[in-house]
Amino acid sequence: MEYVDPIKDIEKINEIKKKLEDKSDRDLLLFVLGINTGIRVSDLLKLKVGDVWDEGNPKEFLCILDDKNFERKAYYLNTKVKIALNNYLFNLEYQLDDFLFRSKKQNQPITRQQAYRIINNAAKEVGISGNIGTHTLRKTFGYHAYRKGIAISLLKSIYNHTTPAETLRYIGIDKNEEHHIKIDVNL
Repeated sequence: MEYVDPIKDIEKINEIKKKLEDKSDRDLLLFVLGINTGIRVSDLLKLKVGDVWDEGNPKEFLCILDDKNFERKAYYLNTKVKIALNNYLFNLEYQLDDFLFRSKKQNQPITRQQAYRIINNAAKEVGISGNIGTHTLRKTFGYHAYRKGIAISLLKSIYNHTTPAETLRYIGIDKNEEHHIKIDVNL
């Protein structure tokens, strides 16, 4: 498997969202959910509508059983995810047991290869030249969470890594890169 990069530039992330919004609400939701939760693409593709939707509204947390250690993990669905969910499901006929990222050809989820094409093509269209793949979503989440002051220990736990150094490498943090964390208690 080839190493992929996080998307570090917020402007490029917004350009990708705009490109995907113009093409498909489903594809936009895949991208937004991935970069805002850090969930593995294999787990994203298994999601059913009922996992994220309850009585006409997005859930606050998405709970997933981790295949590696069999622990239940809760992922917060922030405002950006909720907006993308609302936009996607508003005009869609669905049952709660339908796959969230349903293929247009069959009642199955899109494939990992299709998810790769969606992410990779959108990144190329906005001029991102690095290695982009499905893990880019997960790495982008971690990179920006770390940059916003989320403790590396929390990210290490999310990724099931054994050391902070492993997590820093995974999310593309360069030891020599200057990093200022804004701790704004704002009482």
